[in-house]
Amino acid sequence: MSAHTQEKVQSNVLALLPLLVFLIIFLGSGLYHSMIGTEFAFYQVKAPIAAIPAVILALLLYKQKLNTAIEEFLQGASHPNLILMFMVFMLAGAFASVSSAIGSVDATVQLGLSLISPEFVLPMLFIIAAFIATAMGTSMGTIAACAPIAFGFSQATEIAPLYAIGAVVGGAMFGDNLSMISDTTIAATRSQNVELRDKFRVNVWIAFPAAIITLMLYVMMSHQTESIPSKPYDLLLILPYLAVFFLAFTRLHVLAVLMIGVILSGVIGLIEKSEFDLLKLNNSIYDGFVGMFEVALLSMLLGGLSTLMQKEGGLQWLIQRIYTITRLFKFGKQRAGELGISFLVIFSNLFVANNTVAIILSGDMAREVAKEYDVDPKRSAALLDIFSCVIQGIIPYGAQLLLACSIAKLSPIELIGNIYYCWILAVCAILAIVFNYPHLKTR
Repeated sequence: MSAHTQEKVQSNVLALLPLLVFLIIFLGSGLYHSMIGTEFAFYQVKAPIAAIPAVILALLLYKQKLNTAIEEFLQGASHPNLILMFMVFMLAGAFASVSSAIGSVDATVQLGLSLISPEFVLPMLFIIAAFIATAMGTSMGTIAACAPIAFGFSQATEIAPLYAIGAVVGGAMFGDNLSMISDTTIAATRSQNVELRDKFRVNVWIAFPAAIITLMLYVMMSHQTESIPSKPYDLLLILPYLAVFFLAFTRLHVLAVLMIGVILSGVIGLIEKSEFDLLKLNNSIYDGFVGMFEVALLSMLLGGLSTLMQKEGGLQWLIQRIYTITRLFKFGKQRAGELGISFLVIFSNLFVANNTVAIILSGDMAREVAKEYDVDPKRSAALLDIFSCVIQGIIPYGAQLLLACSIAKLSPIELIGNIYYCWILAVCAILAIVFNYPHLKTR
């Protein structure tokens, strides 16, 4: 029996309405203010406020008592993954704020300018973010560590902040997709019952060409960048970022890495800067918290909202419709199955804004599709991970873009088109489906 017939929750299309309401308010407001020429168009209506009507609607649509609906919402908003995300936001904000206050960002940028030619800044940002994310297994921790540096480079050179931050987010999603310790990798392989190394062998043949094309694009984009002379800098101020970079490769928990970064920045600031005292350290940490409050609150609201939609059968309805459409495809059994698997995780991710949760939600159905359409489980695991990372890297209400944009003071909508790696990866994955690449040997 197929997984969609085993679902205990009855499918319900109306359960998807709350998220549509949020998107209409949030994106609609931004587009309207863009058309009338308002500065910072997508910041006119705050995202957490736009989420409140959606939450209220979800509570009203819930078939059980209001108190039960609220309890379900709170359980979703307090999921361990969301609490971790919340803590990453807070500590990332504190690290960025303190390191900026003591001059670490400026010193690191000046070191980079003295070592790296301007035309290689964007490729290097992508490569560094990719290495850190592969080591840490998390795109969030990578963005928290690299986004302030990228923004600093954009301030010191002619490189637009959108390109610099886009390179970091793209590199972070590359590493998150391929890392052996990433939540998405573990979820994809477990749901399809395949080994990590087998999924990696398929995944790398699709992701690596996309990364090479992205690097070539960044080299061509920055070819005309003028050389910027570096200024004197204090090597000791660079230590917090070096510590965070190397600790990322020790498999230390992302929260511990960021906490060490905050403490180290504070201690160095107190030693090196006479004007930086304990009160200023206190204020810098708190300013970092405040700067991340909006994105952290939105993540929790959307977490609770997605739980209500799932409990009411919204995602089940969506997955069933995609499964039905997949059965109508006439252009090759395996290709139809692989496209169906891809659409399952794409739409799940759009509605839950969490790539790991999207894989978990669509994994059982994807396994059924793979069996019915003779799709190798290694390919289905790779496609689940690839398309979840593609969507997570380009949705404006996803944690990765919200974190990066909070650090660099950018609009998520503006950033979407500049995360070239995710778009190129999507094209490479579609071509891999069409041409059945890479070819797998049957054991």
